[in-house]
Amino acid sequence: MKKIIITASFLMIAMISNAQVVTPKSSPNAEVEQIVGLTEVDVNYARPAKKGRLVYGDLVPFGKVWRTGANASTTVEFSDDVIIEGKTLPKGKYALYTMPKADTWDVYFYSETSNWGLPEKWDDSKVIVKTSANPVALTSNVENFTIDVNPLDANTGEIVMKWEKTAIPVKFSVPTHEKAMASIKSTLNNEPKAADYYAAGQYLFQATDDTKLALEYVNKSIEMQDGKAPFYVLRQKSLIQAKLGDKKGAIETAKISLAESEKANNADYVKMNRDSINQWSK
Repeated sequence: MKKIIITASFLMIAMISNAQVVTPKSSPNAEVEQIVGLTEVDVNYARPAKKGRLVYGDLVPFGKVWRTGANASTTVEFSDDVIIEGKTLPKGKYALYTMPKADTWDVYFYSETSNWGLPEKWDDSKVIVKTSANPVALTSNVENFTIDVNPLDANTGEIVMKWEKTAIPVKFSVPTHEKAMASIKSTLNNEPKAADYYAAGQYLFQATDDTKLALEYVNKSIEMQDGKAPFYVLRQKSLIQAKLGDKKGAIETAKISLAESEKANNADYVKMNRDSINQWSK
């Protein structure tokens, strides 16, 4: 019996020593992962709540550097060099600090990321890029501080900080075209597949003026598939032909794509092909 009591006591002590109180954080952590073009953007931050307080000009004073969130430094990481207001920010991870002001904000990308909030001693040499951003008034209240990363197109994006009724957008440019062209060159020089030629032709058609080369690549894709190219590849060829002014050829290709999309029961492509044929026939 004594042995059982002693064992139970040890178990109770172990349970007490391993116990840990778990409660919700007043400023919960958040992570944003977004691909803009071909560039990965990763933001980590904490989200303080408004809780009925006046934020800007009071809780967050104007004219003083702010940690831009709560707790540890808010960080933003880019997988490629990006351009912010004509300034190059090398790929890597940065602390994101701001100085709110009534009419404009200063935004700092700071190389040291291990601080809890602001650095004990601010070092201007660690500010890799400083930019400015104009506040945008929101119609509805944002209770918890929020950071979004929005792709605007294949080449540009924006980091948007929102709290209370204010949004702060910071635009940046990414090297999508350079990376895409490097990928095309590398892949097409190393045993490319039909899908590679199609992807290359589609990109050139959408993002460049080299429409003739786009047609060459799509034709190569069709050739490699022995006349069994999918309806979407044929659709792409018809669009390229139309852009080059060959409406007769575009209509002929679109009719083949239409027939194949009908076989595949793809209503979207059926409609797109019919609409294009009608447009190009006028």
